[in-house]
Amino acid sequence: MASEPGSSSTTRPATLGELRASGWQSVPVKEEIRRNAVARLAAGDAIVEGVHGYEDSVLPQLENALLAGHDVVFLGERGQAKSRIIRSLVQLLDPHLPIVAGSEIHDDPYAPVSPFARELVAEAGDDTPIAWVGRDERYGEKLATPDISIADLIGEVDPIKVAEGRYLSDELTIHYGLVPRTNRGIFAINELPDLAERIQVGLLNVLEERDVQIRGYKVRLPLDVFLVASANPEDYTNRGRIITPLKDRFGAQIRTHYPLDAEMEMAITAQEVRPPAAGERVVCVAPFMRRIVAELSQLARESTEVNQRSGVSVRMTITNEETLVANALRRALRLGEDEVAPRVSDLPALAASTMGKVEFETVDDGREGQIIERLVSKAVLNVYREEVRADEVRPLLAAVEDGLTVEAGPDMTSAEIVAQVEGLAEPFPAALMCTGGETPGGIAAALELVLEGLHLSKRLNKDPFGERTLYTAR
Repeated sequence: MASEPGSSSTTRPATLGELRASGWQSVPVKEEIRRNAVARLAAGDAIVEGVHGYEDSVLPQLENALLAGHDVVFLGERGQAKSRIIRSLVQLLDPHLPIVAGSEIHDDPYAPVSPFARELVAEAGDDTPIAWVGRDERYGEKLATPDISIADLIGEVDPIKVAEGRYLSDELTIHYGLVPRTNRGIFAINELPDLAERIQVGLLNVLEERDVQIRGYKVRLPLDVFLVASANPEDYTNRGRIITPLKDRFGAQIRTHYPLDAEMEMAITAQEVRPPAAGERVVCVAPFMRRIVAELSQLARESTEVNQRSGVSVRMTITNEETLVANALRRALRLGEDEVAPRVSDLPALAASTMGKVEFETVDDGREGQIIERLVSKAVLNVYREEVRADEVRPLLAAVEDGLTVEAGPDMTSAEIVAQVEGLAEPFPAALMCTGGETPGGIAAALELVLEGLHLSKRLNKDPFGERTLYTAR
């Protein structure tokens, strides 16, 4: 699996003889991955691209495993980029790999494994036709479920081939499963502990003993596979969920984790979020609104009222930000505004997107909504305290204490909210504004944060009526 000769299909060797003449050499798949990983590291490139927050934890462990040639199991709760990391390992394979043409299991032309390829090479010799497969064709993945069979992973006798006159003991009667079809490649099993123990034994036999029993007879399958798996830590560590010999097969056990702070959560969200199209309307999401969304997820991961065993996925943060923008867009469409600027009054819309992403410890009807509401309020308060100093809101607070009342709500335009504080000098810090200058949407969003923060800090009263909220002096 050295550098392939030629750069296009017209210049690559087409026969075994041409392949030998080109100087191409075959190496095990783990050696191929190691060589390409070494090249990336030496060049200062990332082993895995598009993954944030693992630079000092997960990725160094992964690099060690790849350099050591170890099979890997990733342990972590949902939404910790396990599948993304696993699938990105395909980029460490060579762009193309020569196989015996027509082989179902990517037979190495120099050392064929299947009866079909062995017979073809024996008969044709240097005239054996060669085909080239790309990286993606060398990757296989399966979600472990209790109903998976040996036939799915390893293979089964094909009744059609038997009907054609072959004997059951003939290996040519076998229809290969997913693992043999990723020979000389990467095979991933998601949620490994959910695989039935008898299937784990069959998988181990293929990976370690290089054989498997199908329909009562032993089939020799000396496969070359880099095995990667994912699992929930709780399931993986329980005795009896995974057979010890298969667990021992993995040279590296890597623990993933959620973003350690709101900044990293925001960086991941910025990469992954797909907000709804707003047409020609300007979308202005203030940084503090993004921080509130990220802080909500951080708080949920610490809450005793949220089931931490099931985890709080980063997907919740991504979905919540998309929902936040969607709610602001809906308001802009209904009220005829040209600017889409999420505000604190849009945050109740996150209940719908949050509810389906977390599991609660309580089962009382209606309690879930209250829990989310408390978490959102705490997130707003935390961000307010981080972003705003007391002296920066004294003009607004003094005006309210002198009798000013301010209304806010999702049924009010930004201009209507801003008009209530016209003539008031610096009602909030300029740093809260969206990038792009002082727009009505940006001003309204900043004003709502300050008003809600003052209320949560017990400096203002908040009286709800209908969809609106009235902020008054205490």
